[in-house]
Amino acid sequence: MPKLIPFHNTYKATGVNDDEAQDIVLIHGWGLHAIVFDDIVPALLERFRVTVVDLPGMGQSPMPNGDYTLDFLADEVLAIMPERAHVLGWSLGGLVALAMAGKAAQRVQSVVTVATSPRFTTGEGWDTAMKPDILGKFAEMFDEDHEGTLVRFLALNCKGSAAMREDTARLKEILYFCGLPAPKALRSGLDILREADMRTVLPALDMPVLMVFGENDHIVPAAAMAASEPLIHHGRTALIEQVAHVAFLSAPETFTRAVYDFYREYRLVA
Repeated sequence: MPKLIPFHNTYKATGVNDDEAQDIVLIHGWGLHAIVFDDIVPALLERFRVTVVDLPGMGQSPMPNGDYTLDFLADEVLAIMPERAHVLGWSLGGLVALAMAGKAAQRVQSVVTVATSPRFTTGEGWDTAMKPDILGKFAEMFDEDHEGTLVRFLALNCKGSAAMREDTARLKEILYFCGLPAPKALRSGLDILREADMRTVLPALDMPVLMVFGENDHIVPAAAMAASEPLIHHGRTALIEQVAHVAFLSAPETFTRAVYDFYREYRLVA
């Protein structure tokens, strides 16, 4: 049986000669799919060839058999991405991006994470996060009501945003565009968010790293920015005001400006 590969699509650069463009890969978060990035793709195409991917079991990607772990997700995206690329990941996708950089540093030119913490739940030496039992409660609710729990989690993504009502409506529209994700992908994704700890991976990364946080994020609190900063060996953090967990959706122009400022600062683009 042929190997199932994640759905992915590559868009040609528009602002530079496509043959000379660098590559960037966008990785979405829990429960959604690549369409969530539609508002920022045009700005990125000014300098990059953009590849978007649906994580296994989400969007248009098939749900494979076997263990669904962070390591598995990193391998799946590495298998479809260009030989060398910048990687931008949101929330769960940010964990995947960091895992990819840790596994294949020679292929990852830079990492941008959005609303991603090195650790999403509190633990020894890490207080700026959700309590593990909050995600555990979501997992219990998910077992009882897949769709309802997913919709409630999407609403939590937008809580605190200056455009909360509009953001929530957009996320729901995006969610149903490709149908509901596979239950196994959702349940295992919650486990990854609850258990992953990238605090030893992050300091070992030599490529430039930008971690973007939302001022009013109720999933990854803005306080995690100060805790994350010392872990970044080569790079920095950025805070976007008046947004919650989906900065690129709430304030796409502000978000892409922050990303390009970082790329220019580290001489990744002219």
